[in-house]
Amino acid sequence: MESLAMIEQWPVPRAAAAVIPADGGPVAFHGPVGERFPLASVTKPLAAWAMLIAIEEGAIELDEPAGPRGSTVRHLLAHTSGLAFDERREMAEPGTRRLYSNAGFEVLAEHLEAAAGMPFAEYLRQAVLEPLGMTATELRGSPAKDAVSTVEDLARFAAEVQAPRLLDPATAAEATRPVFPGLNGVLPGFGQHKPNDWGLGFEIRGNKSPHWTGALSSPRTFGHFGQSGTFLWVDPDARVAAVAVTDRDFGPWAGVVWPRFTDAVLEELRGTADGEREPAAADAG
Repeated sequence: MESLAMIEQWPVPRAAAAVIPADGGPVAFHGPVGERFPLASVTKPLAAWAMLIAIEEGAIELDEPAGPRGSTVRHLLAHTSGLAFDERREMAEPGTRRLYSNAGFEVLAEHLEAAAGMPFAEYLRQAVLEPLGMTATELRGSPAKDAVSTVEDLARFAAEVQAPRLLDPATAAEATRPVFPGLNGVLPGFGQHKPNDWGLGFEIRGNKSPHWTGALSSPRTFGHFGQSGTFLWVDPDARVAAVAVTDRDFGPWAGVVWPRFTDAVLEELRGTADGEREPAAADAG
């Protein structure tokens, strides 16, 4: 894809990216796609997928108590437990505000560790990474922010999210649509949003503006970005996903180039689809 070459113009020393079609077609890659990069908060969707597998396996339940009083596994996955960003301080009653929380994911991982009897990093490896062939991906600390991976591995995960093999499709659908819809909150790096909808471990685009995805992204688009200059988005209407990693921390530069990149990818795919339809129409005539 020509649009992938745009990453060469990003103001970063190194970048790699991929576009992953939902139909299982060939993945388009660009850059050092086998090189490991820190994921920062793109760790969260990987961790969430492991949590959802644990729920389906019966190790934990979505609505069982976890975290602060009144909070559940569902609250923690959806950033509505009331915990602060990076400390286990209660800032609000569960279910009343969207408070993005690394601490919440750490509490949740400890909850699963106690139920499963193994370290969360090992559970993630066995439940998600190994079955998907993500051999270059490793959790080196917090389940909220400390995984390292490659674009090749992230492309495997993006394919899984679009066509789940490890989860029941109904579970994946629930995780990628608004949970506790309508709650207000801050999207880190992009300010206050009313509403600031999230699923279970995935941010939902909705009609947020400004946003790190594109103007052409559908409201159903979901994903995550990380402070290490990484992102993963899935647009179910366009039936495509994209991932990117860089070696420059997130900043204003990302808010400029990521949406342009996303729109270019979607525009190119739309043009390709239109081009494929036109000969069929001509043949019919």
